[in-house]
Amino acid sequence: MDSTFGADAPTIWIVAGEESGDQLGAKLMRALKARLGAEALRFGGVGGHAMAAEGLKSLFPLQDIAVMGIVAVIGRLPTVLNRIRMTADAAVAADPDLLVIIDSPDFTHRVARAVRRRAPHIPVVDYVSPSVWAWRPGRAAKMRAYVDHVLALLPFEPEAHKRLGGPPTTYVGHPLIERLAEVRPASGERGSDPDAPLKLLVLPGSRRSEVSRLMEPFGEALALLKAQAPRTFEITIPAVSHLADEIKARAETWGVKPRIVLGEAAKWEAFRQADLALAASGTVTLELGLSGVPMVVAYRVSKIEEVLKYLIKAPSIVLTNLVLGENVIPELIQWDCTPEKLRDAVLPLMSDSVERRRQVAAFEKLDELMQIGVEAPSERAARIVGEVLAARR
Repeated sequence: MDSTFGADAPTIWIVAGEESGDQLGAKLMRALKARLGAEALRFGGVGGHAMAAEGLKSLFPLQDIAVMGIVAVIGRLPTVLNRIRMTADAAVAADPDLLVIIDSPDFTHRVARAVRRRAPHIPVVDYVSPSVWAWRPGRAAKMRAYVDHVLALLPFEPEAHKRLGGPPTTYVGHPLIERLAEVRPASGERGSDPDAPLKLLVLPGSRRSEVSRLMEPFGEALALLKAQAPRTFEITIPAVSHLADEIKARAETWGVKPRIVLGEAAKWEAFRQADLALAASGTVTLELGLSGVPMVVAYRVSKIEEVLKYLIKAPSIVLTNLVLGENVIPELIQWDCTPEKLRDAVLPLMSDSVERRRQVAAFEKLDELMQIGVEAPSERAARIVGEVLAARR
């Protein structure tokens, strides 16, 4: 335990904007308490149930601001702007020793900028880098004005910030590193019976907009696959609870009926058993890569958001491709996301093809690329936060 602070208990404000940030915030709080002593810390800010369980009393429910996509944000704009002002006002009034913002940059970075203007003595740590390496790279340099240190989840992000003139950045590791035992199959759990049906994971996304845009082409692609697949296959959809009813209703129209499972334990079991996957772009592609599951990735956005694709500078939208530094996973975006193209991309993964072997071989490099040593990601993040806090005090 670090005793730097003695009896003078520091106050740390943590501001998250959605469920994934709440989970990261809770792990960070737990690691900070272990490192600095629970009795030596006070917390404030914005979070959800996980952070509340660690002792945070949120200024307001996380659901007030947990909106994604341009259309959704516009619809909730008055509420979001009000919550930005409320959070900044409360942070300045509380005068914490340090402010940690977690992901959700449309919300958290606005809070950080407002706090920096009015209370420039408060250090700001950004946990989860915005995708400055993909689009709007000018954001990196602008962040130097209000962020003192970035805690990156992806190994290529420190170099990206350095190249773009961003704040000091440390790769602290992705939280998935802590869950490899859950993600990876035990002996005999995957592909042990060559005569058994292939196990195909379908992952249409964790947001309503993703599900509404992807379930139809996914279902039509699976119907085409049924007629051409070299082996029979079974489909499993690990559904997030708040979208389970919608996924079930949309799957009723499919010619191939899936098994829909709920909960984290069932999701990881399905990952460990899966032979291949058809997935929406997102963190799930990194989960599949670390699990060793070959995949095809697809994505569709609204017509308004489609215009933004011309601003994207990254060579891929698939996180696993970006970590590997090569595009081994096929991605079918917007107008390329058709049943026929999805079928043609999935079909080679259903046999011992060059495409399948290439993905499996590439996934074996992920551990080395993402390793951080003996520390857990939350512990490394807590160490950096503690160093920034000690330097300020």
